[in-house]
Amino acid sequence: MLFVITAMDKVRALDLRMATRAAHFDYARSTGAVRLGGPFLNENGDMMGSLIIIEAPDLAAAQDWQKNDPYQKAGLFEHAEIRSWKATANWCNAEL
Repeated sequence: MLFVITAMDKVRALDLRMATRAAHFDYARSTGAVRLGGPFLNENGDMMGSLIIIEAPDLAAAQDWQKNDPYQKAGLFEHAEIRSWKATANWCNAEL
């Protein structure tokens, strides 16, 4: 089952994001759950949040994945939401 995680960074948290970024990517790769993801950008092109599509057996597992993300553990996010999601348009041929 696919889930979308949308998370917005706390104000002025770019330094924290950058300090935690390598651990976030290591975690994403090691779990094998991430299907597609990337940062939201502000008007200056700076990262300010995340959109991540993960595969998990159920909502509890998706919540557990997000809870253990180094970004979450570091306190980067002001808020985050997880929702089940169904791919209906995939013209870029992402492996979902």
